[in-house]
Amino acid sequence: MIGRIISKEIRSSKKSILLLGPRQVGKSTLVDSCRPDLHINLADEFEFFKYSTQPGAFRSLIAKSPVRTISVDEIQRIPGLLNTIQAILDENKSLKFFITGSSARKLKRGGANLLPGRVIAHRLGPFVAAEFDYQMNTKRALEEGTLPEAYLLDREQEIRALLRSYAAIYLKEEIKAEALVRNLDAFGRFFSCISMNVAGFVDYTKLAHRAKVSRHSIPNYFEILEDTLIGERLVALPDFHRLDLIRHPKFYLFDNGVFNALMGNFTASPDRIGTLAEQLIYSQIRHSSWSRSKDAKIHTFRERSGVEVDFVVEIDGTLNAIEVKASDRIEPADIEGLEFFDRQVRHPSKRLLLLHLGEKEHKFKKAWALPWQKGLREMGL
Repeated sequence: MIGRIISKEIRSSKKSILLLGPRQVGKSTLVDSCRPDLHINLADEFEFFKYSTQPGAFRSLIAKSPVRTISVDEIQRIPGLLNTIQAILDENKSLKFFITGSSARKLKRGGANLLPGRVIAHRLGPFVAAEFDYQMNTKRALEEGTLPEAYLLDREQEIRALLRSYAAIYLKEEIKAEALVRNLDAFGRFFSCISMNVAGFVDYTKLAHRAKVSRHSIPNYFEILEDTLIGERLVALPDFHRLDLIRHPKFYLFDNGVFNALMGNFTASPDRIGTLAEQLIYSQIRHSSWSRSKDAKIHTFRERSGVEVDFVVEIDGTLNAIEVKASDRIEPADIEGLEFFDRQVRHPSKRLLLLHLGEKEHKFKKAWALPWQKGLREMGL
């Protein structure tokens, strides 16, 4: 078992834990490693039916069992149980719950009580570089992603079959079974179009035209992807209105392997490696910040003239301007965006980084070109 960074914080917490994350990132495995006295799995149809039709059975089971720690998997299937958990915790503060879920949207739609003050919420994503002492296999991370089961499998055929199944099941089960959209075909067209535009700026009107869906449906469809933790929109760095920044968001999926399965192409070929590298860096920054319970704000930065920095990440009081490049053959032109950012954006603590997939290090005045995993370490991720 690969040790997850967040596990120590979850085990040592005196408060109960709500752990949200996409399917198959290891939430249940992590909770099981904490050895709870009682395990309730709402993904099991028998248990789901029992507790959804007999709300008192949940409280009765815990009252009759000599337990101190209880795990509840897939809480979004019965959001109302969170109210029962709150009542139980109010009555017995010595109990500790480990609660997992894969859909914040289902909790919101169910009017779930997220137990402020009683439960600490965390998020878990796929593997991050720090969990491998910054020695992650770059080729595998680019082509097959970092979902735990996929990354740890040895046979390429099994890995890719798993990822294809994940991509198909997400559309058929996660969206349809939870009735998150009325028109699954329309959502499928939207999802196909946005997947082909990963790492690109998104014009909602043009996207609606390509996907043949209503322009008014687009924000709702994006919210579905964000609430199920499958993807995220990044918006322009705020408070710089004197610059003519592009205000359209950029979109990224949470894992390269799932992205490649959707595209039907697992090869990091020259025409794809730029997008794959950019999405890998995004996902590592986002999920590394989750693993360390850090508030990382990730923004886009592109002036309408074309000058661009791939990501601007504010974390621990530092503004990190990050350019991503596949090769470690760095030319002065590759840092022009970073230099423009340095001149235009005033901040008490700035760091200019070019993260690449190679092994060399370069120093260009204020900018530092680093192998991507060393760059993450430099950022405290």
